[in-house]
This record gives sequence, structure tokens and C-alpha cells, in this order.
Amino acid sequence: MSLHPQEPPPVPDETSRVARAAFPNGTLCLHIAEALGPIYHDAQFAVLFPRRGQSAEAPGLLALATVLQFVEGLSDRQAADAVRGRIDWKYVLGLSLVDPGFDHTVLSEFRSRLIEGGAERMLLDAFLQRLRDQGLVKARGRQRTDSTHVLAAVRGLNRLERVGETVRAALNQLAEVAPDWLQALAPSRWYERYSRRVENYRLPKADKERLELAAAVGADGDQLLAAIDAAVEQPWLAQLPAIHVLREVWKAQYLKEDGQLRWRAVQEMPATAEQISSPYDPEARYSKKRDISWMGYKAHLTETCDPETPHVITNVETTPATTHRMTTC
Repeated sequence: MSLHPQEPPPVPDETSRVARAAFPNGTLCLHIAEALGPIYHDAQFAVLFPRRGQSAEAPGLLALATVLQFVEGLSDRQAADAVRGRIDWKYVLGLSLVDPGFDHTVLSEFRSRLIEGGAERMLLDAFLQRLRDQGLVKARGRQRTDSTHVLAAVRGLNRLERVGETVRAALNQLAEVAPDWLQALAPSRWYERYSRRVENYRLPKADKERLELAAAVGADGDQLLAAIDAAVEQPWLAQLPAIHVLREVWKAQYLKEDGQLRWRAVQEMPATAEQISSPYDPEARYSKKRDISWMGYKAHLTETCDPETPHVITNVETTPATTHRMTTC
């Protein structure tokens, strides 16, 4: 997809006339167009497109459509329908009433292009620059930062599920990259124990049996790590992400004393916030803020708070859930 940058088109007369007749009190889209004018220009996104190939949909238009999609909480298909059929969207996008819009898949392709090009902040930065040009955001103004929770896209695991799934994740990755090596190592009980997802309702109920299973899983993980350390002809096995996670989880959940692995007592474990909560998202952490507890991340949002100007979000940053930072005006 190549790009041939064009300036944002003016709102067609017919679109303007119909939009103002349909919405005499205005809408968010009409207010945005009237207060800010063109926000995004194709040239701002030129580095993300090759010079040759089939012409791409105008990225300036897609950028604003993406912002409106987020504001209204629409799916890609719903946003594409809005571009095609809503008068207020056609007004702010500068489209004629008969413009057919674009296929909904174009929006996801545009987001992918932003991410692959490391340009995720481009939409916010360009919007903020337009606000500065209009005097709605000023340098060295007052700001405040607050945070909210972001859930990880993984299920919550208790300790026994966590160690079982950690071994299972390591075995699955090894099965992909070193199947012959793993097949020569794996005893038959591993197939039985880790062939399907480890879930609490399938695990023993009695404390004694659960401790025995924890010890057995610990021995399996320890055996696997020892075999990887001994695999001098395949040193890259030790660098696999799932093996790094296995080592970290075993450090948190087990102690080795006199050559024997022991399931840690709760009071011997690291702080919950320091532990890997899931082998499928090792950066996700447990955290609590007031009456909300979650496993995942934390989003920090900074907004202006000058009394004489609109409050505008100027920065969004996602961090581990254990990061604490909050400032107020």
C-alpha cells in the first residue's frame, strides 16, 4: 500500500447544509470540526507507507476515524458503518454524503501499521499539537496524574495451578522448538499430568494430597531444568522465555534444602506483587488500589487541570501493576 499525501478536504457544501439542518444544536463531531478544524494530515504518516504500490486509504482520515471509534466505543465494523452512514461523521471527516467509506478491516490494518512502525503515540501527539495551536493546552500548565487498573488477558491461578501450568507452558514451547530432545527426556507421567490445562476442579481436594502433588510437580520442573542445564549441545534451550519463567516461578514457590525441593510455606514466599502470576503473561502482577484488586497492569493518565482551559489528557502510560505514581493539582 503506497501513500500519495493529500491535504484534508474541506467539508462539502451539501454535507455541511444537511448536517446543520439535522443537528441544529451540534454534536461532538460537529463541535470537533468547528473548534479544531483539520487535526491529522496524510503527510504525518508518510514514514509508515512505501512509495510504490496500490494507493492506501487516506491515513489522516483513518486516524480521526480511529479516535472517534475509541470515543464512542465502537467495533471496527460499527465504525466503518458510521463512516458510511452517519452525517455527523461525514461532516468531521470532510466526506460527501454519497461517499461509500471503506471496509472495516482497513481500521485494524491501520492500527497494525502504527504499532509496527512504533508510531502508537502519533495520534495523541498530533491531537495535542492541534490543541496547542488553538491555545487550549499551554506549556508548563498545571497537570495531574491518576491511574486505573488494566486486567491481564489470562485467568487467575492459585499456587498449585500456577506451577502446573508453568511446567505445561515450558513443555509446550520445547515441543515446538526441540521435539526430539523433549521426547527422549519426557517420562510417561508427564504426558498424563500436563497434556491438558491444569484446573483446580480436577486437582485433589485434601490438603495432604495437594501437598503431594505440589511436590511431584516441583520435582518435574526441577528435572526439566536440570536436563536443560546439562544440554551443552543445545545451550539455546536455557534462553527460551518459558524456561526463564519456569526458573522464576520455582524460586518463588519452592526451596531446595540439602538437595531436596520443598514447597514453600506462605510466610516464606516473596511478596505477592513480586511473583509471576501466570506463565502466559509473566509481566502481569497482582495489585490492589483501595477496594479494587486485580492481576495485570496499571494505566497512568495525565491531564491538564488549569481552571481557565478544558481538561485534556496529555499522556497515557501503561506500567506494571505495582508501579505507584499519583500527583494532583
